[in-house]
Amino acid sequence: MSLFALLLLAALPRDGGFSSEVLADGGVPLADAQVFPETYSPHEGVFTFRGNPARTGGAHGVIPRNPSRLKVAWTLKTGEGRAPWFGGAGWTGQPALVRWPAVMRHSMPKLKALRRRDDFVEVIQGSLDGSVHFIDLATGRRSRPPLRTGNAIKGSVSLDPRGYPLLFVGQGIPQGRPIGLRVFELIGHREVFFLAGSDRAAPRRGWGAFDSSGLLNRDTDTYVVGGENGLLYLIKLNTDFDPLALKLRVSPQLARYRYRSGGADVFGIENSLTVRGALAFFADNGGTLQAVDLRTMTPRWRFEAGDAPALYTGTEVDKTGPRGHAVLRRLDADSGAVRWERRYPCTAVRAPKKIDAGTFSTPTVGAGDARHLVFYSLSRCPAGAQGLLLALDKRDGREVWRVTLARYSWSTPTLLTDEDGKAWLLHGASDGRVRLYDARDGREAAQVKLTGAIEASPAVFNGRAVLGTRGNRIYGIDITGP
Repeated sequence: MSLFALLLLAALPRDGGFSSEVLADGGVPLADAQVFPETYSPHEGVFTFRGNPARTGGAHGVIPRNPSRLKVAWTLKTGEGRAPWFGGAGWTGQPALVRWPAVMRHSMPKLKALRRRDDFVEVIQGSLDGSVHFIDLATGRRSRPPLRTGNAIKGSVSLDPRGYPLLFVGQGIPQGRPIGLRVFELIGHREVFFLAGSDRAAPRRGWGAFDSSGLLNRDTDTYVVGGENGLLYLIKLNTDFDPLALKLRVSPQLARYRYRSGGADVFGIENSLTVRGALAFFADNGGTLQAVDLRTMTPRWRFEAGDAPALYTGTEVDKTGPRGHAVLRRLDADSGAVRWERRYPCTAVRAPKKIDAGTFSTPTVGAGDARHLVFYSLSRCPAGAQGLLLALDKRDGREVWRVTLARYSWSTPTLLTDEDGKAWLLHGASDGRVRLYDARDGREAAQVKLTGAIEASPAVFNGRAVLGTRGNRIYGIDITGP
């Protein structure tokens, strides 16, 4: 591994005991314009967890007006994998969906006859069986052979938003191979880069998973992702793609952001960071939430220009457990100040195995006729196996509606828009049921029962959703009208 050069040391003035530093290979250019474009991708699809740097998506296109039915269109079985994880999809487990541009389709020989189909949309699903599965969205049949990584994949894969055949796969559980972030070119299914989680610069040793789904800045050819080893990575890919010669290469240069916060000794970035402009927001396993300027890799709570968007966050009930509160908050991203806070009692379960309570999903920000709402899914709240699906008013945190779930949920709800512009919410729970709700009032419009518990989050392309379960299955689900 390359030697690191210490570029800078910066303290966050308002937080006593906080310090940070940047370690870089070969002079990674930081100030070259690490500002994300407003549109994540010019192409059709869902390219990363929740679809964009703000993590407000997960769906492409619209669904039929007045949807009233969820129907399984196809089912694909994954491998069995190793106990206790087996196959299917786990938390967060959202697939990528892409309608490949013609020039990209023709650069991938493994697609065979599908390369000639202009309407072809591909599902790319990471699985707990250690493989990435490629599926034709229309038929549910395999579009190419699985890509075997050797370790269970818990998080959500991400694609290059430029439409390049470049796939990023974070591994979640070590099962025989070194664990980390693996990058593949999809021309020949060749691994072109491996970022080992056992990074000697990491503050957390002995655990190198990457459940976080990263973001690629298509203007600067840089990928930003958090590791459960406690490091934030900014990777200059130096991508060289020739679709005519069928060649794709990367020559990565890395900058690592390392920090310590107060007296906290728990490290690990397990969530998928959110980015607005050049400012990246993330929380860690120790409860520290921070904003990092990607142009300097320094912590800060002040934008160079523009307005002050809101950050919606929630906490688990874990270290305080087994009884505690899931704390739901709106923060001002301009200052880090708390604008409102709501507390919900939850009870974790310790036996026969450790299952914690609280917020295990990403808040879903409302849009359209539900733009005044933000949605939360809570696990084991108030107690036992139950869960809650909540709609809170963005302005003051007032509860607008709630649905009590018979079983807890880790799945992030996906906001959908129908042909009339009305907002709907698609959500799965650990009882295997997928439900469609009217986002404005919480009325259930449809449901369907799948095999296996649902931990993963659905992605949607027009009227078809894709969702994996812990029952070694991936489903295509049609959302239809009357």
